[in-house]
Amino acid sequence: MGTGALRKTVVLIGMMGAGKTAVGTALARVLGVPFLDSDEQIERAASMSVAEIFRRDGETFFRARESEVLARLLSGPPCVLSTGGGAFLSPANRALIAEKGVAVWLKADLDLLWQRVRHKTTRPLLRTADPKATLAGLLAQREPVYAQAQVIVEAAPEYSVEDMAAKVRAALAGRSDILERT
Repeated sequence: MGTGALRKTVVLIGMMGAGKTAVGTALARVLGVPFLDSDEQIERAASMSVAEIFRRDGETFFRARESEVLARLLSGPPCVLSTGGGAFLSPANRALIAEKGVAVWLKADLDLLWQRVRHKTTRPLLRTADPKATLAGLLAQREPVYAQAQVIVEAAPEYSVEDMAAKVRAALAGRSDILERT
């Protein structure tokens, strides 16, 4: 790779469908660091899916577990970390990410997000009569918060996962505190 190691954890934030898992996996491969997914870590600890946790214990319980998992992962060695769409909405989580990592918002518009999520049944927040309107509402509500991320990378329908990973990497390389110079 020739750019050196990661100094702090790169935390990918954004809406469901923004590509956090796919781009995160590709970015981690390019940087030679582990890729972790906070939802996956929560599921593993609870031995049930995020949808099941939402259904059984509610969103408040889920958000508390999410904060615990984020704190634990951010205390570990630098990695690329994908978070659930709601993780960055918590002021405590935002402060923790800013202190121990760097938040990267994968910014995608409603049409692109809808293209990617409309056939998925695994999204508990979209189990509504009008899922596209629900998605639009969530996007409108979350965008001002996501805009507080230290790094913003815009997605486009024509970008491949590798294109997006390269764009994120370039954005990180533009900062002096993330990648070690070699």
